[in-house]
Amino acid sequence: MNYTHEMEKALHHAHGIGYEVYCQKPKERMKVENRREQEYSQSRKIFENFAKKQHHL
Repeated sequence: MNYTHEMEKALHHAHGIGYEVYCQKPKERMKVENRREQEYSQSRKIFENFAKKQHHL
C-alpha cells in the first residue's frame, strides 16, 4: 500500500504518532490498534442504540 501525506497527517492527528513510528515500534502500534478497536466498539453501540430508537418510532 502506498502511504500518502494525507494518511500521515490523519494518523498523527488521531493518534499523535507518525507512520514511521507506527511501523517501527510494536508497542505504539498496539496502542493505536487498541484505541481504534475501542472507538469502533463505541461507535457500533451508538449506532445500535440509534437504530433501536428509530425502529420504535
